[in-house]
Amino acid sequence: MDPRPTDPCRWCGAGDGTVVLDLGEQPASDHFPAADDPGPDPVHPLRMWLCGSCGLAQLAEDPTTPEEPRGAEPDALVAQARDAVARVEAAGLLQAATGGGGGTVTEFGSPHGGSWLDLLGATGLTEGDGAPADVVVDCFGLMHAPDQRAGLAERAAATAPGGVLLLQFHTLAAIVADGGWNALRHGHYAYYATPVLARMLEEIGFEVTHAFLFELYGGTVLLAARRHGVDGPRDPAAVQSLVEREEALGVTDPTVVAGLEEAARRSAEELRAHLEASREKRHDVLGYAAASRAVPLLNRAGIGPDLLPAVADGAPAKHGRRFPGVGIPIVAPDEVVSRHPDEVVLFVTDMLAEMRRRIPEVEAGGGHWVIVDPTVRSVAPA
Repeated sequence: MDPRPTDPCRWCGAGDGTVVLDLGEQPASDHFPAADDPGPDPVHPLRMWLCGSCGLAQLAEDPTTPEEPRGAEPDALVAQARDAVARVEAAGLLQAATGGGGGTVTEFGSPHGGSWLDLLGATGLTEGDGAPADVVVDCFGLMHAPDQRAGLAERAAATAPGGVLLLQFHTLAAIVADGGWNALRHGHYAYYATPVLARMLEEIGFEVTHAFLFELYGGTVLLAARRHGVDGPRDPAAVQSLVEREEALGVTDPTVVAGLEEAARRSAEELRAHLEASREKRHDVLGYAAASRAVPLLNRAGIGPDLLPAVADGAPAKHGRRFPGVGIPIVAPDEVVSRHPDEVVLFVTDMLAEMRRRIPEVEAGGGHWVIVDPTVRSVAPA
């Protein structure tokens, strides 16, 4: 693989490094055309590049224009946000940042939906008016900044001198360990390992005081950081433990991260083989969750409406659209009930419990769920 990116490192500006995952020409993962748009859909290179200087995994290039329809927030994400705010509050971080009560909060949002403002408001915080806030929260938002140094600097500037910056991300360690290659998508410019993001914060004058690990997406990390010299609670043992754990997994070693190439080949082949077998059995199959991570998977596997007639999604903004490149239509969830499928392929594994609860008709009617995580697995009836 060509070790050179089209763009220099989005954090340190270096040009040395290694392409660790190359998905070839792909349609933009955040572009869901209207169902009656005949195409052809534009395609662009989709490669993950690991900087040899700072260790940041990132898009090697991205000529696309972000236009992702705002997604529906899964229950798993809602539950994790509630847990995260409770753990941050229990650690004394909110009290330390506000001086004991009240205070302001600023949130950097994500196009994937979800907000912590109501949860933080329940602790006594009020939304800021543009001035530096006592608490700044970013939940999966920083990855959408093409210029990572400018993006992190913006969040630092939004944090009051004694405030706390909360950054949540799907850790690269989990992506590599799980073979989650389709986390790579246009519009997601950076993929953080905990030791790398901690060093990035250190460079702009912030100390990581706490690290919280959650099961969401196989491994989601929340870092709490404050400016050097600010008094307050710290949990250096938890921070060091997570940093050492990820370093031991080889998150900055290109030969380790390049294992995502084999994971991509395997999961695409498995999904296509599974759907071809279902067609041979004359099974009615639908998908669920028109997530951006499903775009490279379906395109890599060459799966169109002949194998997967439709994918349902809870976000109204996606209804009446289709997947780019493969033309699979996106429909409302009630079509899953009306079509009585033999199986439903779920593209976001963390939604399984939620979907079984929301659409019990799938299993009650004799159907079953199939998950791609990233290997294909049929879920036994509850």
